[in-house]
Amino acid sequence: MHLEITVKAIRGQCPVYKVGDRIVLRDGYRLDLEASDAVCMHSLASVMPYYNAVFRGVDPKDLGLADPEGRACVQCLDPCEETGGGTVILRLEPK
Repeated sequence: MHLEITVKAIRGQCPVYKVGDRIVLRDGYRLDLEASDAVCMHSLASVMPYYNAVFRGVDPKDLGLADPEGRACVQCLDPCEETGGGTVILRLEPK
């Protein structure tokens, strides 16, 4: 089993990700660089508080992270309006 983190949307211009890119975490904690498209520290900082709970099956609604489809979503820390960068919306799904 693994956790798949997918770029759902980008506001502004992200220099690292494009929509559809994936980050894969194996065994609940190992970053699989070969299966991942790209990795940005801003996005990992946003994922860190939630990845283990989502991996273990905690309902995203109980975490306050559910999108309209009930899947867990977080956003990276880059405030694109202030930095000229890009804020990335990430979907976390156990697979």
